[in-house]
Amino acid sequence: MALLLDTAPLDAGDRLEAFRAAMLEASGSTRVELDTVESVQGQMALWSFGRARVFTAASTGISMYRDARAARGASTEAVAVAVQGEGAGRHATATGQRLVRTGEVMVVDITRPFDFGWVGRGSSTSIQVPIADLGLPVDAVQRAADRLETSPLYAMVSRHLMELTRHADNLSASPMAAALGEATAHLVRALLSGADTAGSRAPEVVEETLISQVRVYVHQHLHDPALGPDTVAGSLAVSRRQLFRACQRAGFSLEQYVIARRLEAAKADLATPAGRARTIAASAHRWGFKDPTHFSRRFKAAYGMLPRDWRRLAAEQPR
Repeated sequence: MALLLDTAPLDAGDRLEAFRAAMLEASGSTRVELDTVESVQGQMALWSFGRARVFTAASTGISMYRDARAARGASTEAVAVAVQGEGAGRHATATGQRLVRTGEVMVVDITRPFDFGWVGRGSSTSIQVPIADLGLPVDAVQRAADRLETSPLYAMVSRHLMELTRHADNLSASPMAAALGEATAHLVRALLSGADTAGSRAPEVVEETLISQVRVYVHQHLHDPALGPDTVAGSLAVSRRQLFRACQRAGFSLEQYVIARRLEAAKADLATPAGRARTIAASAHRWGFKDPTHFSRRFKAAYGMLPRDWRRLAAEQPR
């Protein structure tokens, strides 16, 4: 975690300007106002998940504005999807105003003017994904932003972002961090695609949504040796037939995806001090492989060396 700012250790007289300056830089706002001068309290933190980043802000009452001039000159390199944590937020754009309650999701669009903030203690978490990773044009993102609630993935994205934030310290430091960021990017893409259909729920959007749910579920359950089509289908409330049909149409092999993600996580884990202290069998079981011999064979096929050789090589490399 990169702790960007915590006002607690600062002198009371320095907190207002310190928090305002940090929020201006982090939020894309052109003006930041705080409800109270004497007792400003705030924290900001940032975690990396591969190419995706999670940013959190918690503070006493705050208002953030972006003016039209700055919005016109903005270049969108990333899409930020935010979920409201503590308190209730106020979000106003050219298309309307809304109250953002705990667990509700919104798109942070720096290419359009906005007014966002909360009264009293509040917090918000955003996931920032490079737009190149989404494969969606900016106008599609903007259309989706005004009707996110129509996406079939709305509730799942809210839960996922809140859980990601709750366990961000451990998850961002784990071998799965980059892969989890990739899965979250797929989830965000499906959220936006689902909302951009304006409720039509075209079959291809439904199947893309299901594949995104599969990716996230797999990353959350890599340690489970029982992870497979039956558990995935049952957990996502679809039949095996529906699951396999969606995977086939997407050119997506569930079995190969599970194995590849497990091998990636095991490879990264074996390079850590904790991983080097485990036996190869323990590492295999830790990442869902029931048979250590099968794990070693698949590892060598993927990386050209046995797990023990990779572990020794990683230990010899300078940090």
